[in-house]
Amino acid sequence: MQDSHRVDPSDAQSLQPLRSAVDQLTQDPYAFAQRELHDARPPEPYASFLPPELPTEPAKHTETSIFSAKEGGYLRDIAAILDPPDLDAWREKLFHVDETIVLSEEQFRTYFPHVDNVYSHRSTQHYKRKPLVSHYWDCRLKGRPPGTPKSDDPNKKKRKRTARQRDLCDVKIKITEYFPGYAVMTGPDAITNATESALAAESLPGVNALYSTQQGGIPGGLASGPRENQPFGVLTPNPPLPPGHPGANGQRFFTIQRVNGNGANGKNDGVSGGHRHTLEESDRVKKNSVQRYRQKEAQEKRKSLTATKTRTMSAQSQPPQKTYHTKATGPAAVTVENHSQENELKLYGSCFCPFVQRVWIALEAKGIPYQYIEIDPYKKPPSLLEVNPRGLVPALRHGDWGSYESSVLMEYLEDLNIGPTLLPVGDAKARAHCRLWADFINRHIVPNFYRLLQEQNGQKQIANARELGDAFNTLVAAADPEGPYFLGPNLSFVDVQVAPWIIRLNRVLKPYRGWPKPEPGSRWAAWVDAIEANEHVQATTSTDELYLDSYERYAQNRPNTSQVANAINSGRGLP
Repeated sequence: MQDSHRVDPSDAQSLQPLRSAVDQLTQDPYAFAQRELHDARPPEPYASFLPPELPTEPAKHTETSIFSAKEGGYLRDIAAILDPPDLDAWREKLFHVDETIVLSEEQFRTYFPHVDNVYSHRSTQHYKRKPLVSHYWDCRLKGRPPGTPKSDDPNKKKRKRTARQRDLCDVKIKITEYFPGYAVMTGPDAITNATESALAAESLPGVNALYSTQQGGIPGGLASGPRENQPFGVLTPNPPLPPGHPGANGQRFFTIQRVNGNGANGKNDGVSGGHRHTLEESDRVKKNSVQRYRQKEAQEKRKSLTATKTRTMSAQSQPPQKTYHTKATGPAAVTVENHSQENELKLYGSCFCPFVQRVWIALEAKGIPYQYIEIDPYKKPPSLLEVNPRGLVPALRHGDWGSYESSVLMEYLEDLNIGPTLLPVGDAKARAHCRLWADFINRHIVPNFYRLLQEQNGQKQIANARELGDAFNTLVAAADPEGPYFLGPNLSFVDVQVAPWIIRLNRVLKPYRGWPKPEPGSRWAAWVDAIEANEHVQATTSTDELYLDSYERYAQNRPNTSQVANAINSGRGLP
């Protein structure tokens, strides 16, 4: 009985070639083909010492998908694809995906970043024995539930996001990435098993349509009948990729096709297969990678320019370049032009100076002929120094006589008895009342205005704002109850004294220190509105940008901004 199972040595020797062939068929066909084609892998030096029941492990596929890391993956060359040719046509094609699209690696890297805002990645399918990987993407307007529930922790910072409606589109696409060498694996010299032979038909429907059908078999020249009946899975070669195919020479290539998603997307219920929205709607919902790259590049460029400017300014030994304006703008510029002719009464002024605007408003209100000479007060021209040796504005030259200090000059204009008066006529008490509150403005409102503007400490800013507000409340309480001006319906001396600082509340203190608007319907609001609407105030007021730029130095409390700023910082009275 035992003799019946004994193997003849000669029979065993004759069966050895068949056994070797069968052993080869059990190995990974992809690894086998790679070894046959490249012949680059050195033999395992100790394989001969392994027992027969422990064969050498076949090599694993080591290719990496270009989606593994975006910055070093499919967005690697984003700087070179900002304006590729035929971009609009490619975007429309990749948006609709009406049929399977075959792209080379260069085409994919060039055009897909321009439409990756349309789709949102959902999953990736890896194959152990296939040199490819499949990526599934949903239309971004499909939406998905949030990953984590909202936190009830009041201390946790919450992102300001608006929930987007879900299920607005059901389109789903499959991007199949074929690794380099796939074309060689499907060539006439490659040998695969029955499962792998169906790879081309399953994964490349658009490509296989290019193959001619042979012997009534599978598209691509695969015979259908004989393979199924061959014993031991006898193998036949896969057809090669057609000439001109992006992967014909062994390069990486991609296919994109629309597949069944969750809901009707053209494959179910007879519903149209396209998106339920336009490409423009996708662009509105999210920017694509190229647009985000450009936006980020612009932001970094602005930061770089700002940093360079800051370093340059800090490296200079002298104070940074001032941003004040030297020429009036808006209505004030028109007034300057109208009063540029030679006149014996000359006002030396600067467009941003509120003390100059006091005298300027008085000249306009009284209708006195004058010549306005616009200067840069920081350069102190000789003509100004002749009138005021300190070089401060405003300064007034009348013939061969000159003087300065805004309140003094306003009194002088009153004494000329030209035009309407700003002080009450024939009432010494009322005139003294106006002078008293003009002095109050110079002692309490003007200094507190600059203290608030120059202060850098937040708590002290609050205290200074309260003091300035109290000073305005005190002044309003002393004004005529009906108004709208200080003495009643007409512009007066006190109104002109305080007007330049009232118009700077909205133009300077509001943007730099958050100064609030007047309460509607209040006496204070009526006074502010009357000052803002006065024709003489408007005629001497420049555009908002001029004040915003010129007072930036004060808001940052730069060194040596002005003698007024230095006096405020040192606690001394105004110069």
